[in-house]
Amino acid sequence: MIQENKDARWYVVHTYTGYENKVKVSLEKIIENRGLSDEITDVRIPTETVEGKNSKGEPKTYERKLFPSYVFVKMKMSDSTWHVVRNITGATGFVGPGSVPAPLTDAQVESLGFENVVKAAPRFNVGSNVKIISGPMSGFSGTVDEIFADNKKVKVNVSVFGRVTPVELDVSDVQLDEN
Repeated sequence: MIQENKDARWYVVHTYTGYENKVKVSLEKIIENRGLSDEITDVRIPTETVEGKNSKGEPKTYERKLFPSYVFVKMKMSDSTWHVVRNITGATGFVGPGSVPAPLTDAQVESLGFENVVKAAPRFNVGSNVKIISGPMSGFSGTVDEIFADNKKVKVNVSVFGRVTPVELDVSDVQLDEN
C-alpha cells in the first residue's frame, strides 16, 4: 500500500482509547474503496515488542503501542483527505494548534523509525560548489558530482593536497557555497 508522494507528510490523528486498530483498518478500507492511495499513502500505529509474563508466570511476548490513542497517517493534506480521516469512527481529530493539523518534521519521523522518510530536495545540483559544514572534512569546499536518489547522500569532489578526492556525505553536512 505504500506509495511515494512528495507532497505527502506525516500527521498524527487522536483516537478514542482502544480504537487505534479500528481507525487504521477503517481508514485502509476507505483508501482502497475510494482509490485514495495516491492521496493517503500510509497508516501506522508504532509498536514495540515487549517480553513479560502471563497470569500463570509463563514468559510471553506481546506488542505494546508506543503512543496509545494515536494513529500516524502519511497524506497529502486537502479538504477532502482531512474530511476522510476526521470522519473515521473512533478518530477525534488531528493533532495541531487549534483546529489546524500540524505535520511532523522529518526529524520527528526519523526518530519514530518510519521508513521512506522523504527529505526535501537539496538546494543544490550536480556541478554546484558546496562547502562541507560538519564531519572530518568540515571547512573544505568542493563540487557536487552526484546526488543519490533518496536525497540523503551526496558525492562531492574535494581537492585534498592538490588531488581531487570524491567524498560521500549526508546532505545535511554540506551547504551551497555562496563565494
